[in-house]
Amino acid sequence: MFTGIIAGRGIVLNLLNAPESGSAVLVLEAGAQLDGLELGGSLAVNGVCLTATRLVGDTIEMDVMGETLTRTTTGGLVTGDLVNLERCVPAGGRLDGHVVQGHVDGTGALLEREDLGNWERLRFSIPAELSRYVAEKGSIAIDGVSLTVTAVSPAAEPEQWFEVGLIPVTLANTGLGEKVPGGAVNLEVDVLAKYTARLLEFRAVADSQAPVQVPTSTDGAS
Repeated sequence: MFTGIIAGRGIVLNLLNAPESGSAVLVLEAGAQLDGLELGGSLAVNGVCLTATRLVGDTIEMDVMGETLTRTTTGGLVTGDLVNLERCVPAGGRLDGHVVQGHVDGTGALLEREDLGNWERLRFSIPAELSRYVAEKGSIAIDGVSLTVTAVSPAAEPEQWFEVGLIPVTLANTGLGEKVPGGAVNLEVDVLAKYTARLLEFRAVADSQAPVQVPTSTDGAS
């Protein structure tokens, strides 16, 4: 589990594709973010939870399966790209952001950004099937960064979007400060919202299948 608080950034050294299996190997230079990390340990890369398969000095290699390449921006990384990094939260650690699993639900794109002096407003597109999980003042992870939603599009609007506000420290220490309109991002919606929606789906099915209770007469009529 992660909290969406970015601890540092890494540099992409290579993305080695394996066409025959539809997978890839991501190679990063991650520096101090690898201190104490062991083989099999987890590292969130732009919000994607990946497993360390090889560690050499400041370099880490991680296998990326086809599902991850399809559902995230990982497949588009190139040598020299900077990525947001976060180690998994230790038991008893502070939950400074929100519960982030590192399981990206889909991708969006930066639509516009506005400099408001000591902070910036950013608007992102979001797939229609994910927008129902996003609420004003709720939480969302963008490229692994835990953020509070400040505005959402009306439910009936054809192109769904949401907005967040970024303070200077977030702009300086994550890739969101450098993102230009059109740039793709990984999105992970609030896991609690997903579980709630799933439970409501099953409740609706159960209610639709419940036997109809026929009222019985109590006035003595036959």
